[in-house]
Amino acid sequence: MHERDGQSLASLGTALPAMTRFGVMKHLAVLEQAGLVVTHRAGRSKLHYLNAVPIQEIADRWIGKYAAATTAALTELRRDLETGPA
Repeated sequence: MHERDGQSLASLGTALPAMTRFGVMKHLAVLEQAGLVVTHRAGRSKLHYLNAVPIQEIADRWIGKYAAATTAALTELRRDLETGPA
């Protein structure tokens, strides 16, 4: 799915064989409504694209709070190792 930007319903359905075509359509509709997927019509085709901005915002919001604590711990560890025992 990552080889080309924009996927049709048929190509997504092929990549997700455990889901029915209707199931893929429903999931795409929910993702589009949430703003995580945008679509573009070109004639009879409809291509679906990931919307990277809100996905990055979600990652920053959810992962960022955990990364900050880890970064602080690593910085403190480095400082302790560089200065030696107290």
